[in-house]
Amino acid sequence: MPEPETEVLPYLTEGLPGTGGELKQTPEDFIVDEIPVYSPSGEGDHLFLWVEKRDVSAQFLVKVLSEQLKVDSREIGVAGLKDRCAITRQMVSVPAECEPLLDGFAFDGIRILQATRHERKLKTGHLKGNRFTLLLKETTENAFARANAILENIQETGFPNYYGSQRMGRDNETLRMGMKLLKNEKVSAKYFRNKSLKRLALSAAQSQLFNQALSQRVTDQGLHTVQQGDVMQVCESGGLFVVEDVSAEQQRFDQRETVITGPIFGPKMKQPTDQVLEAETAILQEFSLEPAYFSRFKKLTPGARRPFLIWPEDLKISQAADGIQFDFTLPSGVYATMLLREFMKNETAVMSPGDSL
Repeated sequence: MPEPETEVLPYLTEGLPGTGGELKQTPEDFIVDEIPVYSPSGEGDHLFLWVEKRDVSAQFLVKVLSEQLKVDSREIGVAGLKDRCAITRQMVSVPAECEPLLDGFAFDGIRILQATRHERKLKTGHLKGNRFTLLLKETTENAFARANAILENIQETGFPNYYGSQRMGRDNETLRMGMKLLKNEKVSAKYFRNKSLKRLALSAAQSQLFNQALSQRVTDQGLHTVQQGDVMQVCESGGLFVVEDVSAEQQRFDQRETVITGPIFGPKMKQPTDQVLEAETAILQEFSLEPAYFSRFKKLTPGARRPFLIWPEDLKISQAADGIQFDFTLPSGVYATMLLREFMKNETAVMSPGDSL
């Protein structure tokens, strides 16, 4: 099996020098606003809270709300996890009976900005995207000119939709446990007892395999070339289909109507054909895996497709007194650090322990 610890994912903007710099020196350097899929209706048995947190982890936010609003943590709904070292504003749902306790809520680093009723609990993934305002500090000389060159490139080509290394766990432990689970090898007992840890581990393994497929496509300079058998996603609807007419689908891709996808392996994943199927099968073999292994965890590893490329919305950069400010919007599930690494080209500074999804 390849050693993920030693691999550096290839850059799409490899030929352009980076800005260097440091992310997240203070929470104010990393500001995130969730973009909900829908607004609460104003009626119902749940309260949607618009919450701002500063230097507070997602898990600790749920713990504080559970304690102060006297509700089981399982009754609290969040759409996506948010960074600790950041200022983040996001929607959280709690049962409506918590409403009388809101006036007395007080905790350093957490503010409830608004509360509105809704019919249903907020579910994981009910999130359109995130708006980011990030400050990159301690950059190299000529960093702003370098950033502008990279920005122009990314506006044209997009950037690789890698999973961030934080998904793999500290020292890649989560990833290693996920690979062992898939192979039915012995793992730490906690990964059997705790369903959430098991899900994280298996997801890390799927993420590593996706990164490997994407990395190969970047290296082969095939990220913008539609191939026979590719699984494409329609950008507007999210629908998937397999390429049969390469020239017609290349034109649709070039017009950004569709995007090439990569594998999130599992029994329900839409399969490619031809040489794309061969390439994805080879990745499984490289990690000593077989498709059937994912069927052992049908509910945790159903499988899906993920876009290889992302074009950030409203991507702007500006010079600040102590660095470069980046403003942009990304879809749900896309890592802001994976966009910034194309600018920075500085792995140790990019790979922070948390990210917004």
